[in-house]
Amino acid sequence: MKNQDRARLLVSCVDQPGIVSAISTLLYENGANIVESNQYTTDPSEGRFFLRLVIEGDQLQAKESKLKAAFEPVAEKFGMTWKWSFLHHRKRTAIFASKDVTCLRELLYQWEGGNLDTDIPLVISNHETGRDIVESFGIPYFYIPANKEIRKEVEARQIELLKEYDIDLVVLARYMQILTPEFVSEYPAEIINIHHSFLPAFIGANPHRKAYDRGVKLIGATSHYVTNDLDEGPIIEQDVGRVDHRDQVEDLKKQGSLIERTVLTRGVKWHLEDRILVHDNKTIVFN
Repeated sequence: MKNQDRARLLVSCVDQPGIVSAISTLLYENGANIVESNQYTTDPSEGRFFLRLVIEGDQLQAKESKLKAAFEPVAEKFGMTWKWSFLHHRKRTAIFASKDVTCLRELLYQWEGGNLDTDIPLVISNHETGRDIVESFGIPYFYIPANKEIRKEVEARQIELLKEYDIDLVVLARYMQILTPEFVSEYPAEIINIHHSFLPAFIGANPHRKAYDRGVKLIGATSHYVTNDLDEGPIIEQDVGRVDHRDQVEDLKKQGSLIERTVLTRGVKWHLEDRILVHDNKTIVFN
């Protein structure tokens, strides 16, 4: 079916009998059919229940308001936290970048190839490095110089642009600036960062130098949601590659760059496809 006839539903609540039955009955009564279902419980006894559904139905777009209203009593009964995503509302993503444009370039290539189901209406950077590649995709590029002395003014302008372009997701593609709590609070669990280490190892700056000094045999990268604690937000995806005593810091950076691109793309893709639920600073990823 076309996107206007499909939707996704994410649910979390205390595990209890009757949840799936209540939801499936409601969907049936409203002419919607479940075409994909994933669920997980943290503990068989009084744990937390997580559910992802993909549904479809004739003229589902026209039924959006009715279906949401009908779902509210069910959600209230079971104490649910929930999120509807009707696919005719295409998500809008802003990318933040700095001098290193490898992750930015990868995201744009994946987007152009149809692997990231989103609109990218703008890119914001504190360097001019990425302008040519971004504008070659027909995307507006906003250069906003940034440092900690003018951070408040910079973020005010950034948030102004995000609101103007109606942004749903912010991706930090090696954006080398720390966001303030005020910025993060505007987009809870909607800012994805790529950190160039296998977290929780080597938090903060210069992780490849730290990894080299420690003599690691694996080099990795982590995509995670941004919180007020540096590099400690809920982890979405990670991967690693092998290294040995012959590899210097620059070798670690080169291998790490390949991993970063893949890990960030996966994290962004899964978010756009509503595959992620956050609980206790962790993620449940139905991938």
